[in-house]
Amino acid sequence: MDAYFIDHGFERSKSESTLYVKTQDTSTLIVALYVDALLFCGDDEKMIHDFKIEMMKRYEMSDMGLLHHFLGMEIYQENDGVFICQRKYAENILKKFGMSDCNPTLIPLAVNQKMKKEDGEKKIDACIYRSMSESTLSWCNKERVLRYIKDLTNFGIKYVKGAQVNLQGYCDSDWAGCLDDMKSTTGHSFSLGSSVFSWTSKKQESVAQSTAEAGYVAAAMATSHVYWLRKILGDIGMNRTRHINIKYHFIREAIEECEVQLTFSKSEDQVADIFTKSLPKEKFFKFRELLGVMEHHIKRENCS
Repeated sequence: MDAYFIDHGFERSKSESTLYVKTQDTSTLIVALYVDALLFCGDDEKMIHDFKIEMMKRYEMSDMGLLHHFLGMEIYQENDGVFICQRKYAENILKKFGMSDCNPTLIPLAVNQKMKKEDGEKKIDACIYRSMSESTLSWCNKERVLRYIKDLTNFGIKYVKGAQVNLQGYCDSDWAGCLDDMKSTTGHSFSLGSSVFSWTSKKQESVAQSTAEAGYVAAAMATSHVYWLRKILGDIGMNRTRHINIKYHFIREAIEECEVQLTFSKSEDQVADIFTKSLPKEKFFKFRELLGVMEHHIKRENCS
């Protein structure tokens, strides 16, 4: 399929090998591959129509219409924007672990809670732990994360139509937040006009000797991610940036060449905090809203 795309005027992204872009006069068609599925969008209806016909003829594909479901996500294309959620996926997780009728909780972690491997509590079956970790991506005080998911089944991210395109990110660190190895946690998030579309919560690879070092490592990770995002945006015609080696000390060069701009963010406005530590309810709600996460009631017949 790669050869077909290249032969028919598409350019493959150098930063994302499954992304292809075709430009024709002032029109653009963007195609993303995932196993045997194709996701595509564009600004020219004829160009989209011709592409669908060609794909169905050549590869015996079926036209599934507008995107509604993908990799556990539900996508709702509305007049004022696009809403993405995982309601059905969340409900399946709760059912799998017998938590469908549990009492919900408003936040996933108790305030100032620090977790460790040996916390004095009863050990759980390793198979259950791995299964739940794969489903929820984190293990927060046993079933508490599931109780939080129970409260969040109608929530998702809304991307507002007509928002000004502006790549903006937040990054932060929780110094020595892991009690087992004293490693710090990096958190960053990026939005493009309205709501967050890329985020990370990850333990740093080495032990930072100070809050400054932990923050510097976090900033370096976020900056390297900015370059990757800007390359992707450049591939689809939104902006361009040159190649740069990814090293911790490259932040200074990035600032001097105006590739990125670092600004101080007060703790009450530091959205990335939500990815590094447990927060009080009021601050957690505020940051969650700033990320674009909101409640959105959807008619059940559209969610199957």
